[in-house]
Parts: sequence; structure tokens; C-alpha cells
Amino acid sequence: MANLETSLKESMAIEGAIGVALVDCGSGMALGTLGDGAELDLNVAAAGNTDVVRAKMRTMEMLNLHDVEIEDILTTLTHQYHLIRPLTAPGARGLFLFLALHRSRSNLAMARHRLTQIALALEV
Repeated sequence: MANLETSLKESMAIEGAIGVALVDCGSGMALGTLGDGAELDLNVAAAGNTDVVRAKMRTMEMLNLHDVEIEDILTTLTHQYHLIRPLTAPGARGLFLFLALHRSRSNLAMARHRLTQIALALEV
């Protein structure tokens, strides 16, 4: 099991990482961030992506998808990837990891795989 600081550092070690945040979906607040704030305001990203997660959860509810969980949500931008990975551990429900990547310097499949590992190991 890894603590928040370790998990954020491991996320930033993913090739092409710009910034990472652990976000509380209930409040939209970043519980921890790491990255270059000059390129991306992680607190704004945390709040905005909370709306994305909530909207997806509402849509799943309307579709009666009660027996499935969101693995991740990907937004592909011109020069970046934005990954959202909800945490599924019993004590971490309602939290998600947000990771921004340089699109030209990252391997999306490897980033998703590594972020999954980090999310599973994170102890909140």
C-alpha cells in the first residue's frame, strides 16, 4: 500500500506526465496535487473534472447500469490526454485520480496501466 505523497510521485513518473491530483468527487476539492502549475491549474482541473465524473455517474444511473463501475474516463485534447481514474477501495469511494499527459510524449496504454496500479495501491 502506498500513501498519497508516494502515489502522486509515482504518477508524475509516468512518461509525459504534466500533473496529477487526488480529488474528492463530493466537494470537487483536490486533496493533493503534484505537477507544474504553469502548464495546468490542477485545482481548476479537479473541480471541472468532478463535474465530468458526476455527469457520467448520473448517465449510468439513468441507463440502469448498477452492476458496473467506471474504470477510467479519457479526454483527448489536441496536445494532451486527461485521464480520470475513480478509486474503488472501500475507504476511497468518492475519490478519483486525475492525470494530465503530454500527448506527444506519452504512451496512453502504458499510462492507463500504470495509473490503474497506482490507484489500486493507494491507501487513503
